Amino acid sequence: MIDTYLVPDKTTVSVKGDGPSLDVSGAPNRIFLLTLNITDVIEQESLDLAIYGSTDGATWTPKSISSFPQKFYRGPHPLLLDLTGQPTIKFLRAHWEVNRWGRGALEPMFQFNVQIKEVPPEVLKEAAQEAQSRL
Repeated sequence: MIDTYLVPDKTTVSVKGDGPSLDVSGAPNRIFLLTLNITDVIEQESLDLAIYGSTDGATWTPKSISSFPQKFYRGPHPLLLDLTGQPTIKFLRAHWEVNRWGRGALEPMFQFNVQIKEVPPEVLKEAAQEAQSRL
């Protein structure tokens, strides 16, 4: 069961970059909960964070396989990542871009992490049953 960081805790960035690759090939369930936790920011800046996949950990998809909406503020931001339709994806990596505008220093600064947790099949089954009962 995968329960780790896709981007390490207390990562501080001021330019675009990439996180380390994470091997998810051993995950029996291919649905993950990603949580972007922004812990520190300065005013008038944005963070764009996307997830890329790879079959070998070296060559990455040309386009992101998922992304968080653009963020400006502290807090936790969840995202469900379903890889069941992409069985060849064995590695994941986060890519971020930052932007700053307005007055003051022009260099952006974000401190954040991205947690990744494999969603247990029981939870998915329970959610599907609840969704069916609401139809």
